[in-house]
Amino acid sequence: MSNNFSTTQSGAPIASNEHSLTTGPDGVTALHDHVLLEKLAAFNRERVPERNPHAKGGGAFGELVVTEDVSAYTRAAVFQPGTTTEMLLRFSSVAGEQGSPDTWRDVRGYALRFYTTEGNYDIVGNNTPVFFIRDAMKFPDFIHSQKRLPGSALRDPDMQWDFWTLSPESAHQVTYLMGDRGLSKSWRHLNGYGSHTYQWINAAGDRFWVQYHFKSRQGVERLDADEAERLAGTDADYYRRDLHEAIERGELPIWDVFVQVMPYHEANTYRFNPFDLTKIWPHADYPLIKVGHYTLNRNPQNFFAEIEQAAFSPSNLVPGIGISPDKMLMARVFAYPDAQRNRIGTNYNQLPVNQPHAAEVHTNQHEGSMRYQFSDATVPTYSPNSLGGPVPDVDRAGEASWETDGALIRAAQTLHSEDDDFGQAGTLYRDVFDDAAKGRLQQVLIGQYSALTINAIKERFIWYWTQVDANLGRSLAVAVGAPAA
Repeated sequence: MSNNFSTTQSGAPIASNEHSLTTGPDGVTALHDHVLLEKLAAFNRERVPERNPHAKGGGAFGELVVTEDVSAYTRAAVFQPGTTTEMLLRFSSVAGEQGSPDTWRDVRGYALRFYTTEGNYDIVGNNTPVFFIRDAMKFPDFIHSQKRLPGSALRDPDMQWDFWTLSPESAHQVTYLMGDRGLSKSWRHLNGYGSHTYQWINAAGDRFWVQYHFKSRQGVERLDADEAERLAGTDADYYRRDLHEAIERGELPIWDVFVQVMPYHEANTYRFNPFDLTKIWPHADYPLIKVGHYTLNRNPQNFFAEIEQAAFSPSNLVPGIGISPDKMLMARVFAYPDAQRNRIGTNYNQLPVNQPHAAEVHTNQHEGSMRYQFSDATVPTYSPNSLGGPVPDVDRAGEASWETDGALIRAAQTLHSEDDDFGQAGTLYRDVFDDAAKGRLQQVLIGQYSALTINAIKERFIWYWTQVDANLGRSLAVAVGAPAA
């Protein structure tokens, strides 16, 4: 008899994987056919709810190698010279659902996890250094505007552009999105960014503000719009397939890791608000500092278990790294783990892909749905205690901090001299895009305008792009036969 026999989930052998238990070959199915019931019930529950944004994606495992010395800025073990750390990288689209084509024009999510000796450290960013909004109060509205109408369940250009043109802070990111960054050749051919500002703390307790940049050694290449449309119909999983097959054939993608570092007190008087997610720090002011590189070298053994159930969150921090007064980041620290608890379950961090791989867990949190890790019964589940349970360690934790004036307000108040919503978008268009990229952007915008049906939104569309660049706005107005803004 073979030892490779089928069983139930509880390990009992089963008689058939093809035939239900019935009263004769054409009779009624027996309700007590526990093998059939288990099989159907498990099938009904195979999928967890998809992520709301960033539903469609893929990823791979690899390792980070730190080749430079940035210990003057952070004590974090993961960034000490010569350190090698296991990691996971998930790429994604923002707006599309699970079955959407990879090659729709979109921002690409770029989520990193480092399994460090001090716990898991996650960086949740995109393939652009900025975002559409600066305050999380608008985040649900932004995502709703990119999804589908409640009646027809169709995506709607009017809805998207209504939100964007009424949210001028979106201009910088939308310029990226409508330009070449909105259609990457593959996940391997794009840069990643932490986007947010984080705080680094060194061993002496000195604080710095940092932003992460991940530069693709494969180059940053665009996908032609006609080719993207063709692939959407012939190979909807084109990006996912490209990454998987590249790793399978040994063509391992590599990214170089850099940071921009701002001395702590310079944030108060810098010309842009350094905590505004719609702004960049110009490299002329804060040059890139090399940290190391990472390589993706292993495909997941099981996509669902290791990619779909991967639960990233900017709340996963390690000693020597903290958050900043970035309004979006502060809200995401709550929103991401809350979404994961809803999507996967209370104890999602006990799944193998989410467990720390190089650090131990000592917490008083216990029980809850799907709990399968637990301490010895003699370990107390409360604190303080006198029974030898784990105790907090302020010095080991090395938490981040910053000063505030203490005033509670609801406003986008800023004291930074060059803050405005359209300035950096205009600089991106005039000074970064070459003539060919400008021409492609204009063609994309003409196509976007032609899909609009509401006159008020059409007028704001021309106004919006005129604020980004006056010449761009005028040429668009001429091209679509609209009045100049």
